[in-house]
Amino acid sequence: MKIEGACHCGYIKVEGEADPEKTTICHCTDCQTQTGTAFRVSIPVSGASLKMTGQPATYVKMTAESGNPRVQAFCPRCGTPIYSTTPGEAPQPSYTVRVGILRQRDQFVPKRQIWARSAQPWVAGIVSMQRHEKQG
Repeated sequence: MKIEGACHCGYIKVEGEADPEKTTICHCTDCQTQTGTAFRVSIPVSGASLKMTGQPATYVKMTAESGNPRVQAFCPRCGTPIYSTTPGEAPQPSYTVRVGILRQRDQFVPKRQIWARSAQPWVAGIVSMQRHEKQG
């Protein structure tokens, strides 16, 4: 399906093609630290389909828990995480795009969870927590 999205300030805009069936929650400690929360939701997007305006800043995590280096891209103005990929010249074969930046985020329901051993124990209980429609 076609995707479109942008960082919080609008400096970085993306579009491409992604399969909602490949939406993944990652509970690794790197994702927890980089998002400032318990997990990250991402979707793979082929390098051939990904189009972007604006130039993201990047950070290379030299050795992820998987043992591989990963490029983390984010907006240099507002800090919104945009994607991760392997190091090297662009375009890469694949980018892992952050679902939170997509206009279609409601259509990317996670289908699997990875690095579950690092999941925060309270995540499983979110459904039973008190809810408010706005800041309550």
